[in-house]
Amino acid sequence: MIRKTVLSAVAAAALFASAPAGAHFQLIYTPEVNLQKAGNVPFRLIFWHPFENGHAMDMGQPEEFYYIHKGEKTDLIDSLKKITFKGAHNEAAAYEADVKIKRNGDYILVATPAPYYEESEDIYIQQITKSFVNKGEVPTDWMEPIGLKTEIVPLNKPTNILAGSTFTGRLLSAGKPVAGAEIEIEYMAAEPDMAENKAGTPKAEPMPGGAIVAISDANGYFSFGIPKSGFWGFAALGSGPDKEHEGKELSQDAVLWVRAYDVK
Repeated sequence: MIRKTVLSAVAAAALFASAPAGAHFQLIYTPEVNLQKAGNVPFRLIFWHPFENGHAMDMGQPEEFYYIHKGEKTDLIDSLKKITFKGAHNEAAAYEADVKIKRNGDYILVATPAPYYEESEDIYIQQITKSFVNKGEVPTDWMEPIGLKTEIVPLNKPTNILAGSTFTGRLLSAGKPVAGAEIEIEYMAAEPDMAENKAGTPKAEPMPGGAIVAISDANGYFSFGIPKSGFWGFAALGSGPDKEHEGKELSQDAVLWVRAYDVK
């Protein structure tokens, strides 16, 4: 997994980096992000390699889990229950939650996981993650920054992106644009089976050439062509202001998940 900051700002572009095909990605997952009725929505918080249906990592108790709806924050930390998630190759600690959705509009789900120690790199990783659901097809605040230490703000509505179109985001750290940052891009080829808390059947395979990467420009913007329907994740590596945890390097990443659909 590539964890360095590119010092020079370059135009946003899709690149291939010389790294392993799969990347660590924190998930806030529910299979249906466009809701028509009020009710409880099931979520899974999993730290995983979803493109290759690869190794799953143990999650500690998240520091925060909440949603923002029309500018109001609702704490969800007490809704979390620890589960075991079964990947293709191993099992790992993860979390589930049922989230009550009532009113129309956008719900920005946020999880700040406990820092994860990556022994192979001798660093800690903390992926501050945003995901979205919408009720009633009423857009509200999906495009607004919400004041995270680091975050990717979508410039395309994240719950119904057209497969084959271009997605653009803006990377912020402490509220300011980040230039020249590496953003790893991940397809959720294997979506979690919600009933059995295990990996589903992969719908694609990682391509040769290593991780897919885009670079933020001088104003923090990056773009990527979405080639396939499903869930796509973007992780800006080391973009957060916190750089150390328990005496070791901390990669504090901004993660964003979006949902793309084919035209029928």
